[in-house]
Amino acid sequence: MKLVYTNENLFLVANVKNILEAQRIEVMLKNEFSLGAIGEISAFDAWPELWLVNESDYEKAMAVIEASSSHKGADEWICNHCCERNDASFEICWNCQSECG
Repeated sequence: MKLVYTNENLFLVANVKNILEAQRIEVMLKNEFSLGAIGEISAFDAWPELWLVNESDYEKAMAVIEASSSHKGADEWICNHCCERNDASFEICWNCQSECG
């Protein structure tokens, strides 16, 4: 087995686990419940970890993880009506409620 991903946030580790399993890459989650042991063990030793069951899947797993974690977000946009900056996630200007574009 080979470690492919770890993070202090169990939600992020579980999300990567789901993404890998959707690609038919078998992984095992370790330290899922060890956060309660912080103080008895090092905080870093308590982080949830994803381990590959088949080491031959390592390259594919790392490519999937990299693709899922890359930030390809759109840029901010400026409202044509009031000239206010809006985050890419907004389809309507937060200031004047005009549509994007």
